[in-house]
Amino acid sequence: MEEVVHARGHEHVRAEHTSTFEVTTDDWLTPAGDCIVAVEADRAPADFSEAFVDACQSADATITAEITVGDHEQTVVGSGHPDLTFESDRSAVARTSDYVDERTVMTDADSPALGIDREMVTALVEGAELTLTLSVE
Repeated sequence: MEEVVHARGHEHVRAEHTSTFEVTTDDWLTPAGDCIVAVEADRAPADFSEAFVDACQSADATITAEITVGDHEQTVVGSGHPDLTFESDRSAVARTSDYVDERTVMTDADSPALGIDREMVTALVEGAELTLTLSVE
């Protein structure tokens, strides 16, 4: 089961955060947003199917984020959590910790923004399109 989000990079993408990465529906980004990797997302967690959300709420769930930017691909793997609500209508956040709020789409992620391939980050700074495919097992 999967959910797909399309977004784009922005000149202020830094991808330097050490514990999260985020994709937002906002159309702007300040230099302080060092976890945000893409803006103008066409969907937010609140748009995801009930079946997908239910599957992610299992503590045994494995959630995979496939990030694609042009020819660059990266996979981030994390965990589900019983407290995931997917209620945010603005942002999807993957976290390396077990902290959960309405924006959280995975916990215990094996890579934060800082771990994203630097060639991918350069493309995002130049405004490249990003596809985020979240799947749950």
